[in-house]
Amino acid sequence: MYIQLVWFKRDLRLHDHPALSAAAARGPVLPLYIVEPSLIHAPDFAARHWTFIRGCLVELRANLARLGQPLVVRVGEAVEVLDHLVSTWPIEAIWAHEETGNLLSYARDRAVRRWARARGIPFHELPQNGVVRRLPSRDEWQARWEERMAAAQAQPPSALPPLAIDPGTIPTADELSLPPDTLSEHQPAGETAALQTLTDFIHRRSQQYHRALASPLTAWEGCSRLSAYLAWGALSIRTVVQATRHRISELAFDPSPATRGWVRALNAFESRLHWHCHFIQKLEDEPEIEVRNLVRAYDGMREENHRPDLLVAWASGRTGYPFVDACMRALTATGWLNFRMRAMLVSFVAYDLWQHWREPALILARRWIDYEPGIHYSQMQMQAGTSGNRTIRIYNPVKQGIDHDPEGIFIRRWVPELAHVPTPYIHTPWLLDRHGQERAGCRIGRDYPAPIVDHEAAYRRARAAIAAVRARPETAQEAAAVHQRHGSRTWRPQRRPSKTVSSRQLRLDL
Repeated sequence: MYIQLVWFKRDLRLHDHPALSAAAARGPVLPLYIVEPSLIHAPDFAARHWTFIRGCLVELRANLARLGQPLVVRVGEAVEVLDHLVSTWPIEAIWAHEETGNLLSYARDRAVRRWARARGIPFHELPQNGVVRRLPSRDEWQARWEERMAAAQAQPPSALPPLAIDPGTIPTADELSLPPDTLSEHQPAGETAALQTLTDFIHRRSQQYHRALASPLTAWEGCSRLSAYLAWGALSIRTVVQATRHRISELAFDPSPATRGWVRALNAFESRLHWHCHFIQKLEDEPEIEVRNLVRAYDGMREENHRPDLLVAWASGRTGYPFVDACMRALTATGWLNFRMRAMLVSFVAYDLWQHWREPALILARRWIDYEPGIHYSQMQMQAGTSGNRTIRIYNPVKQGIDHDPEGIFIRRWVPELAHVPTPYIHTPWLLDRHGQERAGCRIGRDYPAPIVDHEAAYRRARAAIAAVRARPETAQEAAAVHQRHGSRTWRPQRRPSKTVSSRQLRLDL
C-alpha cells in the first residue's frame, strides 16, 4: 500500500486545498506538519505567530481525524523529517503547495526538491493563490490571476484511511523555547473562525468598508480581519474572492442607494484581494527583496545613520508623537493594525528617524499576526522609498492623528499617560504649558517623552536626500527596470470599482 504524503505549510485548512484533494484521489494520505527550528527561531518569527499557527493546527488535526487520519506533527528540519518518514513508510509521492516565503523557506524548499530528486520521489507543488511560479512576464499575470480565482474550489476528501502512525504532539511555545507571547488580545485561530469571519464581513461589516478602513477607530470592525487567515492559509484567497463576488451578485438585485454603496465597498475590497497577490508575486520573482533595496541606487542612503536608540523608542511606542505611539502600542498588544496606520509607522521610522527599512521590517514582522513576507517586504520598500515608485509617501504624524482620531479616543486608549490631556493638545501635548501639563497629570519629558525628532526638519532632510539620489541617471534606469519586472499592468475588475478608493491606495486593508 503506497502512501501520498501531504506536507502542510502555510495552508492550514481542509477546504479548497488542491494538494490534499489531489493526493487523496490517489491513495491513503499521511498529512504532515513540520515544526522547523530554523524557521521558528528566525528573526522574523515570534511566539504570537506560533500561538496562531498552533490554534490552526489543533483544529486541522481534529478535522482530519474526523475523516479518519489525524494530522501528524514532527519537530525537526524538513529534509531530516521527510527522510525519516520515507525510510519508515512506503511514500509514493509528496504533495504540497507552492510557498512564497522568506529566504529561509525558499532555501528549505530548494533543499527538499534536491532531496526528493535524489530519492526518486515525485514532489508535487501546486499553486494555492494567484502567485505564478516562473512567470515569464508581468503582462501575463492579470489573466492568470483571474483564471485561478474563477476556477472551482478543490473539495476535501470524504474520508481518509487511518494509518498506524503516532500523530505526535503539537508543541507549545514554551516547549519550543520561544519567548513568551505578549499579546493581550488574540484573534481566534483556525478554519472555522476564518469562515465565520468571512461570512460576518461580507454579509454585515462590509457595508462601510471603503469609508471605515482608514481610521483605527473604525477599521477594527470595518476591515475584514481576514489577513491572518490568508497569511497562514486557514482560508484560501479563492474562497474569499468567490464569496465576495457571490455577495455582490446578490446585492445587485436591490437598486436602493444604500445597497449600491455596499456594492462599491465590496468592489473596493475585491480590488485589494487582487493587490494582495500582486505584491507577493514580487517576492516570488525576486526573493532578495527581503534583504536588499529593489533599486540599488538607494544603497548607502540611510545605513550610516543607524540609531538603535531611535529604533527602541519607535518600537516601544515612546516617540513623543501620540498617534504614532498609540498605533505601535495597539499593534504590540493585538498583532493587527489597519493599512494606513501601518504605512504611517513605516513612514515615521524611514523618514522622520531616517533609518534603513531592514531592521524595522524585522521588528514589525514579529508583531504582525498576519505577517506575509511577500506583502511585508514589498510594502516596507514602497513606504521607505527604495522601490522606485514615483510617489514618496511621507506621513505627517500630527495631521494623521487629527484626520483619523480627532478627539484623541484611540490615543487615550493606548497611551494612558495622555488620558487627561485636553483635546486641543492631545496630538501635540508638548505645546501645553507647564501648568496645563500638571493639571493633566502628564509632565512632558517625565511621564511622556517630548518628540524625539522634529517632523518638519526631518521631512525637509528626507526629501532632499531622496531628490539627490533620484537626480542620478542610473536611478531612473533602475527604477524603470524594476517597474518593468514588478509593476502592475492595466487591470479592470468585473464590476465598476468604488470611486472612493483609488488604485494607488489599494494595498492590504484586509
